[in-house]
Amino acid sequence: MWEVIETGSTNADLLAWADSGTAPDRSVLRADHQTAGRGRLDRRWDAPRGANLLASILFLEPPSVPTMLTQAVGRAALDSIETVAERDLTGRLALKWPNDLLLEGRKLSGVLAQRSVRTGAVVVGLGLNIAWAPEGAASLQHDLGLEVTPDALLDELLRHLDGLLRAPDLMARYRARLSTLGSRVRVELPAGGVLEGVATDIDADGRLLVDDGTAVVALDVGDIVHLRPA
Repeated sequence: MWEVIETGSTNADLLAWADSGTAPDRSVLRADHQTAGRGRLDRRWDAPRGANLLASILFLEPPSVPTMLTQAVGRAALDSIETVAERDLTGRLALKWPNDLLLEGRKLSGVLAQRSVRTGAVVVGLGLNIAWAPEGAASLQHDLGLEVTPDALLDELLRHLDGLLRAPDLMARYRARLSTLGSRVRVELPAGGVLEGVATDIDADGRLLVDDGTAVVALDVGDIVHLRPA
């Protein structure tokens, strides 16, 4: 594992190292601060220096269903928090499709996967609020009273991730804590337009199935708003 005080983006760094052949499989890069961190849909992800967990993991040979990686990292983040908290947080801590972790309905963590066009390697980046959160979001320190360092939380996350990537029931474990299922959702589609309906399941490729009342639509991507339980 590499650690840096500041970088533009841990995802971009690991992708460049993968393309140059200088980083082995499952390399991990953690930064105290990112100046060009990104979330989904090119949103900026930033935090004060040293406040939160900002890290990326390199997979040189990703699985045939790449969404397994974001599912595993998201569930590993959830499990690592419950380990540190020493309690089950079901009902308070939940996953949101496709790659967010929510605490009492507010964003706690986001996951972003990026693929190298040159090598096919995939980097999965994670930003998790520990001691600071933007307005409207949650943090471990403020909302759960947890005092944990980014390094300690990352160690727990990687331990859980190792087990999840070997688990034959990874998708079932992900689905079990996916609060999106059973909710009425509004989906802003990348190409424009909005879909509204009930999120009924995820398929074998990790796509969200939404019943809009006339058909079941399978979504690869989309910006999701949870409206209410169906």
